[in-house]
Amino acid sequence: IRQLTQSMEARHPELKKYYDSGAVGFTQDGLVEVRDQNLFPLPERIRARKLVAEENADRVNLYREIATANNHPEWEADIRTTFAERWISKASAGWYYQDDAGAWKRK
Repeated sequence: IRQLTQSMEARHPELKKYYDSGAVGFTQDGLVEVRDQNLFPLPERIRARKLVAEENADRVNLYREIATANNHPEWEADIRTTFAERWISKASAGWYYQDDAGAWKRK
């Protein structure tokens, strides 16, 4: 769990500029998603998509590991929901997130 969170923290400064631009947002299920690839400068698109994929892989593993560490793998969905709410509540003003219906909103 510590290794996953450290990896996510190390990646955050690179992802932050994409959150700030609105190109990437938080999904309702605790992941991040490319919201508008046209907001990426063309030379950065591949790198940005790779960052999003790496972030999502770490998030999926984090949720699973927390559930497993608590001896309740069946809690994974609830943990995802809790984290999704927390990521969104901690998002900076202007960042995008999905509401419960999956529509993009700007914080």
